[in-house]
Amino acid sequence: MALQTNNSNPDDHPLNLFHIKKTSLIINRLYILFHSIAIILIFYFRTTSIITILNSKSQPLIPHLLIFISELTLTFIWILNQAYYWRPITRTVFPDRLPEDEHLPAIDVFICTADPRAEPLLGVMNTVISAMALNYPPEKLCVYVSDDGGCHVTLEAMREALKFAKMWVPFCNKYGVSNICPDSYFAGPEVDEVVVDSDDEFTDERQMIKVEYESFAQKVNRASQSASCISNKDHSAFIEVLVDHESTHDETKMPLLVYVSREKRPSHHHHFKAGALNTLLRVSSLISNSPYILGLDCDMYCNDKNSARQAMCFHLDPKLSSSLAFVQFPQTFHNVVSKHNIYEGDLRCIFKTLWRGMDGIKGPCLSGTCYYLKREALYNPPSTQKDIKLEELKHCFGSSNEFISSLSKKYNGKLDCQKDSFYESLQETKHLASCEYENDTKWGHEVGFRYFSVVEDYFTSFNMHCKNWSSVHYMPSRPSFMGSCVTNLNDLLIQGTRWSAGLMEVALSRFSPLVYGSSRMSILQSFCYAWLAFFPAAFVSFWILSIVPPLSLLNNVTIYPKVTDPYFLVLVYVFVLSNLQHMREIHSTGASLHSWKHEQRVWMMKGITSYLYGSTHAIMEKLGFKEASFLPTNKVTNEDEEKLHQMGIYNFQTSSIFLVPLCSLVMLNLLAFVVTIIRITFYKVYINEVFVQMFLTFYVALMGYPLLEGMILRKDKGRIASNVSCYSLVFSFCIFSFGKFLVTY
Repeated sequence: MALQTNNSNPDDHPLNLFHIKKTSLIINRLYILFHSIAIILIFYFRTTSIITILNSKSQPLIPHLLIFISELTLTFIWILNQAYYWRPITRTVFPDRLPEDEHLPAIDVFICTADPRAEPLLGVMNTVISAMALNYPPEKLCVYVSDDGGCHVTLEAMREALKFAKMWVPFCNKYGVSNICPDSYFAGPEVDEVVVDSDDEFTDERQMIKVEYESFAQKVNRASQSASCISNKDHSAFIEVLVDHESTHDETKMPLLVYVSREKRPSHHHHFKAGALNTLLRVSSLISNSPYILGLDCDMYCNDKNSARQAMCFHLDPKLSSSLAFVQFPQTFHNVVSKHNIYEGDLRCIFKTLWRGMDGIKGPCLSGTCYYLKREALYNPPSTQKDIKLEELKHCFGSSNEFISSLSKKYNGKLDCQKDSFYESLQETKHLASCEYENDTKWGHEVGFRYFSVVEDYFTSFNMHCKNWSSVHYMPSRPSFMGSCVTNLNDLLIQGTRWSAGLMEVALSRFSPLVYGSSRMSILQSFCYAWLAFFPAAFVSFWILSIVPPLSLLNNVTIYPKVTDPYFLVLVYVFVLSNLQHMREIHSTGASLHSWKHEQRVWMMKGITSYLYGSTHAIMEKLGFKEASFLPTNKVTNEDEEKLHQMGIYNFQTSSIFLVPLCSLVMLNLLAFVVTIIRITFYKVYINEVFVQMFLTFYVALMGYPLLEGMILRKDKGRIASNVSCYSLVFSFCIFSFGKFLVTY
């Protein structure tokens, strides 16, 4: 393993190092080489087969063409994907080498919540409290909560959270508590790695804090269950700074807490999460204007108090700081069951493989949460020019003189809440949070978080990298942030559909990474962004490979080489080697090999449904038939649902629009496999002629076994409903009937 420094300090004490594991690098590049050769051979076989059929007309042409389209699609996506494996790196930091606290830059924490029913208030408040307890100078920390639901219950909960934080934060500081999220801390073991002078004193104080937390939790839960705890989509802007006037000593000093509810009107497009973040960006510029921003989802609490200092090891590195836009931490989930991670909820591939690969090029993509971002990277270059005219600045940033002044203001701490100017600035923030403020400006287009796609994190970081900003991926041994992942099929597929729609929207636009990005970034980096944008197109291959092989089997059409054909070995090589590479990657990230099965299954389910619907949505929107829509993933846990997840059993309580295609294709493949076995057994059909097709139908049926189990064997609430099974049977019969003409033509 090679160690390289990112810092050229004269005293040879770098703030960070990066590591290249040469063994993995060599294996990855050899795999790319040999796999590419095998793909070329398959293409040669396919083209010669099609030419032969055209000349002799001995077999139907359409199934061969469809399989060729499927192979071309998968190859295109595979080529883009290999950029992630070219130069993966990992990083190490040395927070003890940072400057003294008085020389550290200030940080604003942005926390977004949208629906108090879907995003439980107690969880949101735990995220707020954990952010206030970060191991960072409190006078240089300011926590902002964007309440897009405009619910006054959220504000009341924040007031209660501040009261509890006044006890919790000093307790964490006094005893060096590592787990700074109170809910997680008290749910864990009694013993924690803390610094104590007296065990009795610590135990008594811990018990007292626990009682206070339980009282706080009861108040918040009671408020969240009230009839007034609902979203309001038509309300004026409201900003309140929650000030702790009592804490004057360093030991009890608290970060500033700010409630922001931007104006929302049904007649104005609010641009979802990106719009909320841009409002926070403007409002915070008049209150604290910190040079760095920690972005958090409302359910993603701080699990390590030192994450801010770890991020500063990169942002304050003299060789990185001038071009570094953000430090991305991985998302980690406390409700992931390693053996039964059936929904691939930990996003293992993204954070432990893909982002490491992008880090070796010019940095990973912004991931929506768990990032430390430089404020300047969200502003357009004109803000740094000296001779820019005021009219041009207003055209770019809006009409607020105070905000424009903040662009060049030095970051010197929070606005003094005792001064008369504070009230005037607070009034101005309401103007900045109004619906009209962004009209005729470049907000969301060239300034701030981008509005072009519902995946605002992807598109924003893509624009940053196109402007020569870089980023860093840092994965510490202790997870810095913890959240909750999806634990049911419905949320998984809805989330996948939303992401697919947003990504394909970019892929089909003038900002397509292969066109727009290739002239603005390295080819490998543009391939990484292009893979993210185009991978939903894999639905073409999924549908073809789920329909054409079984229909060809049922109609005695051969579309793959015989077992005795040398090209059969090439197909076996591609299948086996790609799966072995996948297993090696899983093993290298410390995950169980059970993940291979679960990831393959989730990939198939998303490919058949989410990728198709998301891509269709993007195409319809491109043609002007549909507008983007966004719903937050439900964060409310259900006991029955959680029990099934813990047991590794799928919960099929989802829409028939997802289940019917999945069940139909699994039934079709199972039918083709069984019929082929019968033909081989009783009618002496040669297995070497149909082996590949038979194996593909078996593989699809095997991956879809939970669906068959849900239709036939299960009796619990998470089973597949009888009417869905009937619809699936009818749909599979329709595919068989119409497909017969397709594969025999």
